[in-house]
Amino acid sequence: MGMRKKNKRLSYDDRRKIEQMKQEGERVAKIADIIGVHRATIYNELKRGGTPYRAETAQRKM
Repeated sequence: MGMRKKNKRLSYDDRRKIEQMKQEGERVAKIADIIGVHRATIYNELKRGGTPYRAETAQRKM
């Protein structure tokens, strides 16, 4: 399991990484481990970013 993020907010770089990994078909649990957050954080982020997930859309909603 990866290191947990010390701050709770996802950065735009984190969101771009999530977008890329989703496009590659990666599982939410693996994305969460790599980013360093709970998988629920990723699920919430995916809702925020629309379908298909877009980092820019999620960032604007913050």
